Amino acid sequence: MSDLPRKAVTRTAKLAALPLGIAGRATWGFGKRIVGESAELVGRELQQRTAEQLFKVLGELKGGAMKFGQALSVFESALPEDVAGPYRAALTKLQEAAPPMPTRTVHAVLEERLGEGWHELFLEFEDKPAAAASIGQVHRGVWHDGREVAVKVQYPGAGEALLSDLNQLSRFSRLLGPLIPGMDIKPLLAELKDRVSEELDYDLEAQAQQAHAEEFTDDPDVVVPQVVHQSDQVLVTEWIDGIPMSEIIADGTQEQRDRAGQLLARFLFSGPARTGLLHADPHPGNFRLLPGGPEGEDDWRLGVLDFGTVDRLPGGLPATIGESLRMTLDGEAEAVYELLCAEGFVKETIELDPDAVLDYLLPIIEPAQVEEFTFTRGWMRSQAARVADPRSPAYQLAKQLNLPPSYLLIHRVTLSTIGVLCQLGAAVRLREELEEWLPGFVPEDPADGEEAAEA
Repeated sequence: MSDLPRKAVTRTAKLAALPLGIAGRATWGFGKRIVGESAELVGRELQQRTAEQLFKVLGELKGGAMKFGQALSVFESALPEDVAGPYRAALTKLQEAAPPMPTRTVHAVLEERLGEGWHELFLEFEDKPAAAASIGQVHRGVWHDGREVAVKVQYPGAGEALLSDLNQLSRFSRLLGPLIPGMDIKPLLAELKDRVSEELDYDLEAQAQQAHAEEFTDDPDVVVPQVVHQSDQVLVTEWIDGIPMSEIIADGTQEQRDRAGQLLARFLFSGPARTGLLHADPHPGNFRLLPGGPEGEDDWRLGVLDFGTVDRLPGGLPATIGESLRMTLDGEAEAVYELLCAEGFVKETIELDPDAVLDYLLPIIEPAQVEEFTFTRGWMRSQAARVADPRSPAYQLAKQLNLPPSYLLIHRVTLSTIGVLCQLGAAVRLREELEEWLPGFVPEDPADGEEAAEA
């Protein structure tokens, strides 16, 4: 695979083969069980074959298919451990690599967008891509002023491919649902489709990245590369070295895991408070660990990449989230229920037991109940199983709750970040970050209000 397949018929055929393949393997599995093979062994082999085919196709197609794969990737920790292995391997490949587009195509885009003399802008330019993503790939270079840079080049036809893929995937979302227990695939795909135009707009991405870069300049914990140059289909930013988060997940030390997890949580909650923007693509491929944290060279900072998808939150995260979290922790069932009703989480036509709502929420917010919480795949699996079991009260209640559109992206980003924390197996002081950065989590001191009124 050397170029982005743009013909709709080609992409549709590849994606259409996925549900057929899943159905075919299910028939094969049924046949194996008839002749007496262990259902558990057959099931495991079936999952492995499905994972391999799914992510092979998603990775090859790039575009929306790969975007969907990356969005799913952070939820692999919810899978039962006996089937998580093949998914983990396939997803890790998807996060950090994809087949490159030909050098001639890269040069053609650079010439069209930067001019015939584009070579003169660089002291060095590496034709071999350093990384690939869903709609573009990154080349390493040296800008004419001597700065090391990352040159992000958008695949020709990326927009068409993104929409085509996501429309096609939506058609068989019910078949893909069982891949991630407790995860509703259809809203995820709908939300990804809503973000297509933003993802393709490198001007918007440059603005979001520069806002973060300026806010986090000289920050002891977080590094965001400065924007160097931007045009349609080409984005040049400062290069940052570091250990990819996927490598930390695979074989990092516990110290690295804990530090990465703490900084990831800090960035999730501090970003909106400091910039009015929420980085909305928290898969491991977008993060690095860099040496040189507050404690010196042996300490770590978090490098953050790819601001193509952001949620604009001028006032930071909604105070409703912090207030409902605090009241849930305090066991205020009626108050939590009233707030959820007022914000549209419970539709007017539905009446629920406030205590049942509290029982549903408490296990989810367990990490905020203690000073330090160790996120594990086992904990993630238990949460997914609780919500995915049709016999459980949690399943029935989850079906009745409603997620207002304004909270959709925040919800997905939070879930995705928790998924990465579980992949890391990180011990995180989450409550500390909530108290520092989440509006509404710490009740306002009445004295503060009086002082503000007097002023």
